[in-house]
Amino acid sequence: MRAIRVASAALLGVTALTFTAPAAFAGDENNNVTPFGFSVQPSTVAAGGQVSLLLKRDGGCRGRATVTSGVFDTVTIQQSQSSATATVDWDAKPGAVYEVTFTCDGVSGHTDLTIATGRSGDSTHNPVPVQRGVRAGVGGTVGGFDLKEVGLGTALIAGSVGAAWYMSRRRTSADDS
Repeated sequence: MRAIRVASAALLGVTALTFTAPAAFAGDENNNVTPFGFSVQPSTVAAGGQVSLLLKRDGGCRGRATVTSGVFDTVTIQQSQSSATATVDWDAKPGAVYEVTFTCDGVSGHTDLTIATGRSGDSTHNPVPVQRGVRAGVGGTVGGFDLKEVGLGTALIAGSVGAAWYMSRRRTSADDS
């Protein structure tokens, strides 16, 4: 009879741990959500090439939008437009990945622009691909620990272990009398 109580308490503890672990690691990694869509075409370009900056104004961007990056001058997309072009600096480092930030109505989102190895006058029609590995490990490791989520998970685990201990002690006391 004692083995059933211990197994029940262990199962309850494992269940609580299973349900709290995803919440502890599921932080807000996607802080790139905006009410408007955006993209950079092509996403890989040679230094000196041109890129198209596309803005989808699906009701989320009503004013002017600014597009900034460390690899080209700041570009403004007027309210009546949905795209603009930018020329990548000639001194951009081949193989580097630059962040391109779109800002409209006080909301910002970003995407990456990769500089291809090699140079060409116009790389929008013939981009040179960059050979590199995948961006692995970005899952739950980037955001760090959120103390509220860790505290909540710890409280749930402690509560379930405490409840299991209390219930097993209560049954033992009732069985002894």
